[in-house]
Amino acid sequence: MELRHIRYFVAVAEEGHITRAAEKLGIQQPPLSQQIRALETELDVQLFRRLPRGVALTDAGRTFLEDAQKILAHVEHARTATQRTARGEQGHIVVGFTSSVPFHPLFPAVFRSFRETTPLVSVRLEESGTGGLVNGLINETIDAAFIRSPVADGNGLAVHPLAEEAMFVALPAEHPLARKDKGAIDLQALAGDSFVLYRRTVGPGLFDAIITACNNAGFTPDIAQEAPRFTSTLNLVAAGLGISIVPESLKRLQVEGIAYRLLETPSELKAPINLACRRIENAAAIRRFIDMTRSVARERADEAAPDSR
Repeated sequence: MELRHIRYFVAVAEEGHITRAAEKLGIQQPPLSQQIRALETELDVQLFRRLPRGVALTDAGRTFLEDAQKILAHVEHARTATQRTARGEQGHIVVGFTSSVPFHPLFPAVFRSFRETTPLVSVRLEESGTGGLVNGLINETIDAAFIRSPVADGNGLAVHPLAEEAMFVALPAEHPLARKDKGAIDLQALAGDSFVLYRRTVGPGLFDAIITACNNAGFTPDIAQEAPRFTSTLNLVAAGLGISIVPESLKRLQVEGIAYRLLETPSELKAPINLACRRIENAAAIRRFIDMTRSVARERADEAAPDSR
């Protein structure tokens, strides 16, 4: 039994007339009659009663029609799903991120746009450090990752810059610099403070950038604590264990007991947001997500840029 036999049968059953069914299918009436008879022979049942004007289903024919219509519906669903998957409109992707990225408005904007335009692609989110995310990309357990640290060449990955943030100082509320209400804090003014930093093993990019900037400012920072997440870092600052340097978007975390002050940072001390992915990606849904993420980032950058006219 071939799929076309089922289509022929359903057409005749729905039309109740072989000639009209043949016209609907775009074939001649005699070959259609032959195919119906062949199907009846294969099933060893009579599917239709021949009438003076048309045909009518037998009891066996009505039973066969129910399953035949389901088969055609499943085939159509499979065809549509396959085409949607090939276009990146359906599927499943896994997106990783480091702990500080979700506080930047770009992050929710990307997923909001992706959800609105590609509702049939399910997305699973995975939080981890940069090293874990890179390993996930290489091992193909993660499809794309929002990171802040650079990625070494030669591992088959591509890194797309998306955004860049200014850095702020997070100070305990009672800190002398927290009471100043004008101007940015110069990095050298923090030389005598203890620092609470995001642990280097999970976020080497910002950690190394902060250490380098402090060294360039003429001092080596006294690192009192290293925390596994930025939220933990801020809680330690609020407890008075030190000060920290964080991306601007973390100001959204209004932790009690912390004052945020703009840092008069050198050009190399910025907080980038990058999208890491495999350089060669075959899955259309992942390619669609990457393209949309870069597009949303460009649109936001254009909106934020000063009018050059």
